[in-house]
Amino acid sequence: MARNLGWFSLGLGALEMLAPQRVTRALGMEGQEGLVRAYGAREIASGVLSLSTEKKTGLWSRVAGDGLDLATLMGGLHPDNPKKGNVALALLMVGGIALLDLATAKEVSARHTPLAGSRRKYNDRSGYPKGIAASRGIGARKTINKASHKHLAAT
Repeated sequence: MARNLGWFSLGLGALEMLAPQRVTRALGMEGQEGLVRAYGAREIASGVLSLSTEKKTGLWSRVAGDGLDLATLMGGLHPDNPKKGNVALALLMVGGIALLDLATAKEVSARHTPLAGSRRKYNDRSGYPKGIAASRGIGARKTINKASHKHLAAT
């Protein structure tokens, strides 16, 4: 899901960067093209992060961006906006995507964040591949074998 949201961000960001006039005209929010371009850059950055090893950061930046998008769209619901129906539909769509982003960000965070205060415990490990019992006396046997080889070679 993180990968799909990352690609979605790249596509939406490209649209906002390349055609901000179409977006603002559809929402009756002409004059906000610079803001839409900035939001497009934010979407692209979030998409790149979501597709990288920093997917947790990318997904949480998408959640934050959804909040900005919702706040900006709320400004388009004023009574004299002839396209306020489009704004209401956009709010509904962004709200749905925001819920999906939030659920995905929580899931990825839970999966990739170690539990607070937990440490790995190695008290059940001896450090010997075959266990301590199998390792007892190995050093002494090797020393004895080397000494007997020297003794035999000397004679």
